[in-house]
Amino acid sequence: MNVQTPHSPDEAPDAAPMHPDLAALIAGGAPSDAAIDAFLMGRDLPLSQPGALTFLWRGDAIHVEILRWIRAGVDRAPFTRIPDSDLWMLHLPVEDNGRFEYKLNIVRAGGEEWVLDPLNPNRAGDPFGENSVAMTFGYQRPAWSVANGAPKGHVEGLEVESAVFGEARREQVYVPPGYVATGVYPLVIFHDGGDYATYADLRVSLDNLIDAGDIPPLIAVLVQAGDRMSEYPRSRRHARYVVHELLPAIEDRYAIDPDPRHRVLLGASLGAVASLSTAFRYPGTFGGLILKSGTFILDASLLKHREHPVFRKTARLVEVDQRGGVVDASAGISDALGPVDQQGHLGAFFTEADPAFSGLPTGRHEAASVQQRWGVPGPHQAAPGARAHQRPDAGVLEHPGHPVPAGA
Repeated sequence: MNVQTPHSPDEAPDAAPMHPDLAALIAGGAPSDAAIDAFLMGRDLPLSQPGALTFLWRGDAIHVEILRWIRAGVDRAPFTRIPDSDLWMLHLPVEDNGRFEYKLNIVRAGGEEWVLDPLNPNRAGDPFGENSVAMTFGYQRPAWSVANGAPKGHVEGLEVESAVFGEARREQVYVPPGYVATGVYPLVIFHDGGDYATYADLRVSLDNLIDAGDIPPLIAVLVQAGDRMSEYPRSRRHARYVVHELLPAIEDRYAIDPDPRHRVLLGASLGAVASLSTAFRYPGTFGGLILKSGTFILDASLLKHREHPVFRKTARLVEVDQRGGVVDASAGISDALGPVDQQGHLGAFFTEADPAFSGLPTGRHEAASVQQRWGVPGPHQAAPGARAHQRPDAGVLEHPGHPVPAGA
């Protein structure tokens, strides 16, 4: 049977061939319902092989496609219906040793519906709901993300009276195992920290990394904004709250290292914008940034596709940076071009804005190391083959001022 896929050998010469199990199913012509039932029963899906995943869906539809959010916007790839059957397939070339989240879009006469993959039990949750999870050939979950008996830190509450916001804010604080009040500990402020704790097992990851000696024992403050869409982008109030109210409350209660080089801001998406904005407004207060998948609009032409005002606020922040001569506006950078160019320009910005960031790579070829060392933003989801489950510290905390304890 000749089943064409969106990625035929002519279109992708290096693409892996059809999965042998599926090829055997359709080799004799249209498979019967009983044969399809037997094929799907107890089988791990999507089908995995070096260089490719094969997704299957069964049912009546006009059109079926996979939806991914690896780059700016939605990446779509259509399924092909196996003739004379209700089985649909998508042979998708991927890189090995990675993972990504996705949904299926099922189009029928009444409209379209985004659904979880009913043939794949693997799920990942976030504040917006669940997605299906695909793991490419050779992928293994990092050991540091799984509970393995490491000594446990704990998470406790911290109430901060905020004159900036006119309310008492209830934040959470991760305290490492073996914490002593006479010690000196690095500080990491996690924007949307409650989400990291709920959906990413943050405590488990920090426990494991500390136990393995990969990072020093640290204090992690988990900040959770009430309305992040209005507070995070280009927010002077948020920066004032972090520096003038939250930071003093942390210093009063915990043994925090006074050296700014050992104080880090971390955030994803709009949380990355909030981190950058705070560091920009208060230079010298923090010595490291971990910006994951930042919502940075560096090409104003993209705004015509982004009607929500939050994007214009973040674009305005970058425009201010450009006026100061710290970002090259002529480069035509955009969040759709990938992280390398952005890393170079943002690296130059940090180096020029604050000597504490000296040593940050700024060249195009050097910039690839920025995301590992400093967490400069990449796509919202790492492409298959990229480092999945990236460590929450991204290497920022490996500072000579806080050597890893011997024998840890």
